[in-house]
Amino acid sequence: MTFAERIGRLDAAGDHAPLYKQLQRALREAIQKKVLSPDDALPAERDLAEEFGISRITVRKALDGLVSEGLLTRRQGAGTFVAARVEKSFSKLSSFTEDMISRGRVPRSEWISRSEGQVNPEESLTLGLSPGTSVFRFARIRYADGAPMAVEYTTIAAFALPSTEIVETSLYEALESTGHRPVRALQRLRAVLFQAEQADLLGVPVKDAGLLIERRGFLRDGRAVEVTQSYYRGDAYDFVAELNSLS
Repeated sequence: MTFAERIGRLDAAGDHAPLYKQLQRALREAIQKKVLSPDDALPAERDLAEEFGISRITVRKALDGLVSEGLLTRRQGAGTFVAARVEKSFSKLSSFTEDMISRGRVPRSEWISRSEGQVNPEESLTLGLSPGTSVFRFARIRYADGAPMAVEYTTIAAFALPSTEIVETSLYEALESTGHRPVRALQRLRAVLFQAEQADLLGVPVKDAGLLIERRGFLRDGRAVEVTQSYYRGDAYDFVAELNSLS
């Protein structure tokens, strides 16, 4: 079976989407459906162009987009592969659940706690809320295919949700249902050594290397609605960003 037969051929006549988009969609669906597995090698660009009857430029454009999404990775001198480690793009504001599903992984959350309380001084400053304002706090372990990937601590301004119980698998899905999903965010990434609490929850040794992402999410009207601290396993997660020079 050829590679094109495995993932499905393109429809240049019946599908009005550009050919590079069609190839991206076919590859993305093949990864989601486990037709392509982590670390699988893709054929060379010239071979893909020949199999699908498209130009190498079109193939390169399709692959570039999936590399920037973190679904594919390039290894110098070896070729293009389905990403084995989870790669999160810093240029896209998406939830953990959305990231895992788009990569063909099965997401799951285990609740540590969820509660309602009054904003503390630090939350008051970061969320721009007056003292005494109500907030919801969520603490979860995030899993992909059964493996713990991150410990996440989130504070949400209480005006954005009716209660803590509305949050099931995805916090952003719950926020979207109330019209309060963040549309932009400020994020800070730094390396950390896991303390006993995070190490125990993630099943890694104390002082193991990890990544801490601190995020503040904003609504379209400029109000801050979310503050999240996420501790990611350094051996399972990569963060990528596409950079462009300005002329």
